[in-house]
Amino acid sequence: MDDTIKVEATLLHQNVCQALADPKRIVMLYLLAEGPHNVTEIAEELDAPQSTVSRHLKVLRERSLVTTARDGNQIVYSLKDHRIIEALDLMRAMVMSSLRERGRLADSLAGTASRPVADYPTAV
Repeated sequence: MDDTIKVEATLLHQNVCQALADPKRIVMLYLLAEGPHNVTEIAEELDAPQSTVSRHLKVLRERSLVTTARDGNQIVYSLKDHRIIEALDLMRAMVMSSLRERGRLADSLAGTASRPVADYPTAV
């Protein structure tokens, strides 16, 4: 394997994956994809304390996923690169496909509920 991929995987983990480790931050990115927002607006939209929102935004800013601009006495946050939304949408589609497949498997297994447990396949 190319060493470049190993280095890039580490950087990806440090700069993106860790920032996406909390679902609130993912939701914040989707909110910012709609347009710039200040902390108060984000806190209201997420029904979360401003201090919590500020902490999450700090993580996103440190990982260069959002940018800031001053608007009077407020800081307004924006997405730095909209490709993050494309990546998130792709990952969401993968999760939904996996859930649909699991649902089909559960449905097929439910049809064989009269079989003893030992007769079920062990690998999925």
